[in-house]
Amino acid sequence: MPKAIKKEEVATLEIPLDSKDLEILKLLQENARITIKEISGKIHLSTTPVHERIKRMEESGVIKQYATLVNHEKVKKGLMVICYVSLKQHSKNAGVKFIKTIHELNEVVECFSISGEFDFMLKVICKDMNEYYDFHVNKLSQIENMGHLQSIFVMGVIKQTHQLVY
Repeated sequence: MPKAIKKEEVATLEIPLDSKDLEILKLLQENARITIKEISGKIHLSTTPVHERIKRMEESGVIKQYATLVNHEKVKKGLMVICYVSLKQHSKNAGVKFIKTIHELNEVVECFSISGEFDFMLKVICKDMNEYYDFHVNKLSQIENMGHLQSIFVMGVIKQTHQLVY
């Protein structure tokens, strides 16, 4: 009898995708609001298999979520800062505490565990330099076990995409 797969394990399994699945993903990445009917017309499949394929990719974790990309400047959040962080201690518990704290900071929109001189790279979005200064002094640098912190101010965005190419 085959072993039952736990929900947590599904997210780590590589899901086989055929060319139609990849076409669907491309269209959804270009426009997450595209209808199943529109996708069907573009990839030459009827709506039922398109719907089933999308549902399978959602349930398997291939499609994590649908998102709206916001122009930061239009909503008065025009300052982007990349912060490199190293921790004083590198125990599992210290890392878990840091990550939990980062999840609570709304200014941090992305956090990556990295190799090299630093442990983490954060993408921080703020209104302006005053707001970032307040965030830096009163939140980020106050995190327990904070070692070295380096802020890099983004002067312009050359390329920014969420679309993967297959």
